Amino acid sequence: MSYLSKVRESNPLVHNITNIVVANFSANGLLALGASPFMADAHEEVVDIAAFSSAVVLNIGTLNDYAIQSMVLAGQSANKHGVPLVLDPVGAGATSYRTAVTQKLVNEMQITALRGNVAEVANVIGESWSIKGVDAGEGDGDVVVLAETAARKLGCVVIITGKDDVITNGYNTYIASNGHPILTKVTGTGCLLSAVVGAFLAVSEGASLEAAVEALSFYGVAAEIAAELTTGQGPGSFQIEFLNQLSLVTAETYQDKSIIKQLR
Repeated sequence: MSYLSKVRESNPLVHNITNIVVANFSANGLLALGASPFMADAHEEVVDIAAFSSAVVLNIGTLNDYAIQSMVLAGQSANKHGVPLVLDPVGAGATSYRTAVTQKLVNEMQITALRGNVAEVANVIGESWSIKGVDAGEGDGDVVVLAETAARKLGCVVIITGKDDVITNGYNTYIASNGHPILTKVTGTGCLLSAVVGAFLAVSEGASLEAAVEALSFYGVAAEIAAELTTGQGPGSFQIEFLNQLSLVTAETYQDKSIIKQLR
């Protein structure tokens, strides 16, 4: 059975501590996929919620001290209870504050998967890569080598998204090539992807790398179909159709359209 089918069959509870820009979109995307979103950051309850969740997703998009403490509490609770933990280091490298917070999080908990653009991932592990706002800048490094280095250093699956997505545990590495440029015209598509990765990890039974690869490829297939169905209509129409396709793409359609290459 595909991980997509397992998500829809089991309806995993995904606890999100995310940013104010994307909370609604992330929740709707998870619902469309077949998961169950829980959006909560109160210190008084995040430990309990993380403990009974199927996955926890931490997103640093809109930072403040309260949210950081919520993430630490939830992340450590997820670790204690064996719950998969995803970190989206939005804008790491854009400011020293963001970089420091991200490094604090990876030092104080064990991440199952790190999902970001190349500049964000580079800055998480102290490598140099330019960044503008929350978008990756130009760089001349090897993205695959960077991803593998980060995965070995952090002891987790690392996902670097771009024109082609790199997914690695540091030793086995895949390239997923589905997707569409219009994804960059809708805010929060990367953040939602991190939440979707959390849903797939929730049903992975320890096969985190394989589940992450399928999550990335499935997400790209849904985007391709949505873009085709809304050609010429603009990003607003695409966003709605994309939510539709997260619900409508079957495991069979995904398998037929997925473009995945294993490098090693």
